[in-house]
Amino acid sequence: MGTVTDYFGSLVFDDRVMKATLSAKVYASLKKTIDEGTELDIGVANAVATAMKDWAVSKGATHYTHWFQPLTGITAEKHDSFITPSPDGGVIMEFSGKELIKSEPDASSFPSGGLRATFEARGYTAWDPTSYAFIKGKTLCIPTAFCSYGGHALDKKTPLLRSMEALNKQALRILRLFGNDSVKRVTSSVGPEQEYFLITKEMYDQRPDLRFTGRTLFGAKPPKGQEMDDHYFGVIKPRVAAFMEELNDELWKLGILAKTEHNEVAPAQHELAPIYTTTNIATDHNQLTMEVMQKVASRHGLVCLLHEKPFAGVNGSGKHNNWSIATDAGQNLLSPGATPYENAQFLLFLCAVIKAVDDYQDLLRISVATAGNDHRLGANEAPPAVVSIFLGDELNAVLEAIETDTPYKGAEKTQMKLGVDVLPKFNRDTTDRNRTSPFAFTGNKFEFRMLGSSNSIACANIMLNTAVAESLKIYADRLEGVEDFETALHEMIQKTIKDHKHIIFNGNGYDESWIKEATEKRGLLNYRTTADCMPHLLDKKNVDMLTSHGVFTEAELKSRYEIMLENYCKTIIIEANTMVDMAKTQIAPAIESYAADIAKAAAAKKSLDSALTCSYETGVVRKLSALTDRIASKAEELETALISLCDAEDIGAESIMIRDTVLGLMGELRVACDEAETLTAKTYWPMPTYADLLFGMK
Repeated sequence: MGTVTDYFGSLVFDDRVMKATLSAKVYASLKKTIDEGTELDIGVANAVATAMKDWAVSKGATHYTHWFQPLTGITAEKHDSFITPSPDGGVIMEFSGKELIKSEPDASSFPSGGLRATFEARGYTAWDPTSYAFIKGKTLCIPTAFCSYGGHALDKKTPLLRSMEALNKQALRILRLFGNDSVKRVTSSVGPEQEYFLITKEMYDQRPDLRFTGRTLFGAKPPKGQEMDDHYFGVIKPRVAAFMEELNDELWKLGILAKTEHNEVAPAQHELAPIYTTTNIATDHNQLTMEVMQKVASRHGLVCLLHEKPFAGVNGSGKHNNWSIATDAGQNLLSPGATPYENAQFLLFLCAVIKAVDDYQDLLRISVATAGNDHRLGANEAPPAVVSIFLGDELNAVLEAIETDTPYKGAEKTQMKLGVDVLPKFNRDTTDRNRTSPFAFTGNKFEFRMLGSSNSIACANIMLNTAVAESLKIYADRLEGVEDFETALHEMIQKTIKDHKHIIFNGNGYDESWIKEATEKRGLLNYRTTADCMPHLLDKKNVDMLTSHGVFTEAELKSRYEIMLENYCKTIIIEANTMVDMAKTQIAPAIESYAADIAKAAAAKKSLDSALTCSYETGVVRKLSALTDRIASKAEELETALISLCDAEDIGAESIMIRDTVLGLMGELRVACDEAETLTAKTYWPMPTYADLLFGMK
């Protein structure tokens, strides 16, 4: 296959291919559309379509699809072949600019939150020229936006592109105030770290909970978990290494910049991290990465679990969204430089982010809200549900000096002394890292650590881009036209620090005392569940902000409220029904079978010696009998609670009933079943245990 440099991006219709296959005029026009957002000419579209088809066919492609990201949380595609009948009874391979630009998938079968009635089927996909087409199997995949017949966005790409444009518009206004007239575009970029679990396909197939819900609904704690910290960065097992090697090859062919791989904290948990790229492309690439992970795992007899909390008692999986903003000239606007105190432009952009995170804590929490992620947030392995910002000692000192109008004493460089002459000497960073912070500054970017592993990164970046755009707009509105720019700038930065410093916390986010301080003293929000936070999507301040920048319409926001709460409810209902089914048809019969055999063993012993008390057997049978009764009772209570959901007035009321009743009953049923597992002989237990799943990889 050659070296990585030979085959990297070999399945992508990227800039290299476009230069080689398009005329100079067509290429220049297309690049202008991509870089500056100018309107696409139909003649250019026809030329691109022909070149794209010829290239794809040369790679073995027979079909094309408009690849889009509906509100299901995954991607969608409808395949059409390139063939067109020829007069002689054969076929020719054709693909027009019209077919490239637009397609018409059925919009009625995708979530719309009331934007579309079932009988209103027409929808459109529209080519996104800013994200390169690629080949998957024998199909040319064309990244597209997805909208309804009425023009409403039914996907995650469209609002993301809108949010990027909003950020670009307001950031350019700020740069012009600093005399920078040469920059044409400001773009947010992202590097999403992806955590996941790998288990064997054989064990996965024996667990209905994993197959139906993606997580284990039952499972007693094994003798060993992650207490020894011996899996983190440990030696990668050969079977996992083989999976990672093929995964890298497949991702590199698709132009995905897979960079770092390692074992994560929990047994059977791993991580992949890419190099940063434009937020839109990073979002497409992350969706592809999750898909490729699962396909490659299958070829190795494995299953890749992307659920946020597939196992109780060990770490769940997140997706750390490393976000920054840069100009088309390559300047990172969140880079402090050597002297951040003197870098007014950096400080203003930093303050814009601080203000945005504080003003729209609720939107950031909403952007990561799912039933799966609710299990993970605040579980001493992930950030709490309370949003706060970590800046580190140096930036914190800079902001304090500005707030109090006192001189700033720059942080001194400390040389690390390791006590071994042969080791290289290097300077210690001026600030430590904080892995417990939901939103941490890490040098020239912010790491938003609240995303769940299965989340699309689009939602978080839509809210982040737009909230920062709103801060920049407020700044630009105030600073444009002022007589004394430097004084006004200083006062604005100082006011932002005073008004929003309560969102800055550099301590331990896992500490329970922090949650109390955050909510009671600082007034920060603490929405523990999706049911708690989702209604606030429709708060007036949020609707006004998101609609004013053209990122969502009010109807689109209402639709997302409905869809996200409906997904929350459906997810938990499926989990609850799976629990009831497993408890009744697998777990209870297994316990009863074991108890019956223990009782038979006791009877056999007594037949040999009537004086024997058989206290061990009697005790086990008594405990198991009580547990089966408890399991039956809890399963019945859970079934009754699920039936009562039909009485809910609307999706909001249903989500509250699930939060307050169903989740608690699920927990009680699990406790009874997990206790029974610890008393039942392994040969009787009907499914692989946690010990098998977490430590069974050879």
